[in-house]
Amino acid sequence: MKVGVRELRNNLSRYLDRVHEGTEVVVTEHGRAIAKVVPLESATPRSGLDDLLAEGLATPARRADRSLPGDLIRASSPVSPLVAEQRR
Repeated sequence: MKVGVRELRNNLSRYLDRVHEGTEVVVTEHGRAIAKVVPLESATPRSGLDDLLAEGLATPARRADRSLPGDLIRASSPVSPLVAEQRR
């Protein structure tokens, strides 16, 4: 939401209520953005994924089950020599 300096000054409480609800307020002067009023971080920090979801740049997984199929296999020795050999 964009608001001019004069409008912000005249209705500061109203705009701070909007910020408290989670809205970002961009302050403009002569039509040019000069500042942004944003809510402080909540008690639980948002991840980068949360930001992408909020901006609509990512979609949530269809299923919450993200476990890998089967048991994990542990290597008994380093795999670096095998990888180097396969790259030759």
